[in-house]
Amino acid sequence: MEDFKSGFVSIIGRTNVGKSTLINSLVGEKVAIMTNKPQTTRTAIRAIVNRKNSQIIFIDTPGIHKPKTKLGNTMIETAFGSITDVDVVLFLIEATSEDIGRGDRRILEKIKEAKKKTILIINKIDLVKRENLLKLIDLYSKEYDFSAVIPISALKKDKIDNVLDEIEKLLKPGPAYYDVDEYTDQTLRDLAQEVIREKALKLLDDEVPHGIYVVVEKMELRKTKNEDDIYDIEATIYCLRNSHKGIIIGKNGARLKKIGMYARADLERMFETKVNLKTWVKVNEDWQEKDNIVKKFQK
Repeated sequence: MEDFKSGFVSIIGRTNVGKSTLINSLVGEKVAIMTNKPQTTRTAIRAIVNRKNSQIIFIDTPGIHKPKTKLGNTMIETAFGSITDVDVVLFLIEATSEDIGRGDRRILEKIKEAKKKTILIINKIDLVKRENLLKLIDLYSKEYDFSAVIPISALKKDKIDNVLDEIEKLLKPGPAYYDVDEYTDQTLRDLAQEVIREKALKLLDDEVPHGIYVVVEKMELRKTKNEDDIYDIEATIYCLRNSHKGIIIGKNGARLKKIGMYARADLERMFETKVNLKTWVKVNEDWQEKDNIVKKFQK
């Protein structure tokens, strides 16, 4: 029998390149929330892939962007910090790029400093012509000696197994760090908070989303009269301003009701049990600059 391998793999890239879509495709479960808004991921989320001869622990990191708040700085530190602590780096870029932009250049410099085994993943290949893709591969290959270069479409789950195979080649023999049935290190409470935030992000106007965070105040499992399991979840969506509070709640509470409805449906699928979800909205002005709040996002 082959030696069992294990290791930690960081997925790093600019905002909105498809890191969360990729990690969910690799794991086959929803562990990272996905929206079309930038800077959706705020902490380093661990996701576990168990294969016949290996266990791969992925770390999905916040997207690289120009920070404007303490929260933004924390997100950048989390992302770059992950490079030094892993066995393999997956550097995700967009196939639509024509050159190496400022954000990608910063990531490249950090990878060069760390001298890590790195696989270049070129996402969204369905959006470009073959010759453009070849030019991009050539451009990046001159910058760093990548262990592999894999063009993919994370959304269409195209070439996903190739990514896992290449990672496995780079790992050293080691133990399984997690049980075979685990696919994330997030608690059910973490997952509930993130799912509620995801639904809010998808339903809110552009100026509001990054000014919110969600706290699950109560999460209890009980039996119904019919002896079925049900989770009672009470959550608060915090925002920056009173005007945002009104937008989140919506006319006659319609938007908040929709956020709760969509979140409950997702949570029932994930938890495989009924969920009774209640949500509130409160204002916490300038929370993105408050150390006691920002430290919640440090991982």
